[in-house]
Amino acid sequence: MGSRSRTLSGELPSWLNRLLIVGTMTAIALMELKRPLRVPRQSKLSRDRRNLAVALLAAGTVALAEGPVVSPLAKRVQRREQGLLKLVRLPVPLEVCLAVLLLDYTLFIWHYLTHKVPFLWRFHLAHHVDLDLDASTALRFHPGELLLSVPWRAFQVRLLGIAPFPLALWQTLTLMEILFHHSNLRLPLGLERRLCRIIVTPRMHGIHHSIVRRETDSNWSTIFSWPDYLHGTLRLNVPQQSVTIGVAPYQNAAELTLGKTLLLPFQKMRSARAPLRGPLSIPRSTLAG
Repeated sequence: MGSRSRTLSGELPSWLNRLLIVGTMTAIALMELKRPLRVPRQSKLSRDRRNLAVALLAAGTVALAEGPVVSPLAKRVQRREQGLLKLVRLPVPLEVCLAVLLLDYTLFIWHYLTHKVPFLWRFHLAHHVDLDLDASTALRFHPGELLLSVPWRAFQVRLLGIAPFPLALWQTLTLMEILFHHSNLRLPLGLERRLCRIIVTPRMHGIHHSIVRRETDSNWSTIFSWPDYLHGTLRLNVPQQSVTIGVAPYQNAAELTLGKTLLLPFQKMRSARAPLRGPLSIPRSTLAG
């Protein structure tokens, strides 16, 4: 096995992965306390406990369902030189960068589908009914949604020709970024206006979690914001104090216990006229405070 193949077939050291994730979670949790972006509607402690419980179930699903499928597939793809990225022999750094960008773009497509395909929305709804938005929401995904995402993840790896190292790197970057952009962290507006040209930021993703439908139907990106720029789905001009987090028919906290959240996909979907918002004073591509 040559050095190129060894590099692409490697994975991030487990200690480095843990350091990056734990470091990101700790830093964001501390900064959320110091510089909150939105005023919470619920007790943070009870929400954190509930979201952590969902996260543990989700993590178990990933370990049991995704890990045994996707990682071996990436190794086989690299060994057999399969997929789009293997059509041309690229320098390793370029292949890794392209792999991360393409994985992020195809995750943008999956995210769009989880909103637009009714069956998938049943499961993704569990993420959106959280009445507040902070880093704990980043971990709140229904185990069923993660199970349904396994074939898509395998499709990404096989079609694109994703080797183990860029796959592991992308997974770590994705988790770090979703912790960041779900956070209730108030960044200086000037800084965030610059950042959101490149990556997804808390104000940008907060708009996606609005109960206003046309705002939810925007800002689908995960790591990099360019897919929303590309598809014209970027919306930045909604002030955070005007954003109500959640889904319109699910605004009663008593109905969003752990058990009821896990049962959401198997219940009749509620329909209600989503609230509207009048014209805003700044262009939709300009980040509001």
